[in-house]
Amino acid sequence: MPNEFRRAAKAAARGPLATPDEIAEYLGVPVKTLYQWKCRGIGPISPTRPDLTQDPDLPDEWWELLRHALDRLASAEGVKETVRDTWIDRAFPQFLGIPAPAKIERVTGHGDLHWGNITGPPLTLLDWERWGRVPVGYDPGLLHANSLLVPNVAERVRSEFSSVLATPGGRIGELCALAEMLQAVARGHYPQLAPYLLDRSEDLTGVRPPVSAPAEITA
Repeated sequence: MPNEFRRAAKAAARGPLATPDEIAEYLGVPVKTLYQWKCRGIGPISPTRPDLTQDPDLPDEWWELLRHALDRLASAEGVKETVRDTWIDRAFPQFLGIPAPAKIERVTGHGDLHWGNITGPPLTLLDWERWGRVPVGYDPGLLHANSLLVPNVAERVRSEFSSVLATPGGRIGELCALAEMLQAVARGHYPQLAPYLLDRSEDLTGVRPPVSAPAEITA
């Protein structure tokens, strides 16, 4: 089969590619930013989805910079509360199958730390719409949840942020991230990631989350 027919067959099997406009809309950036990233050789680590499907093979220096960036951000003055207590009170029993925590420690965080919002190297954090006061451990917990399809990267996240995730407050923050992800699963997102999210939640709580929870928060 000639090469052009092979390429056409592969394209037909793959389906249509996203246009620059569609990618820019998904990432929440102007189209010109995509071309700037291309010229500079940078861009989101996972440009078409928040979770990882393969190891980006990031250097130790990149991980050190990420840890340092989140440490500095944590001490900044937040302007709003992200992941509100009222949502947590209902989301924990509905999506995790456990009571909500009585107390939540908070720091300032990015609020949407997944692989579609991080470049590297060099490291840049994108999309700051949700930044504010988040539960301790929420940012690394969300990044970890979005790494579960690539076990060695998930392990690296746990290792780099063990000083936070291994604390009682950090455990609550990670559970907040998992509850949010499981709400997204209930809405039809993350079909590949869903069983890993359920397993991780059960690892932390000893309780298997409900698999048929309604997508929207109920009273």
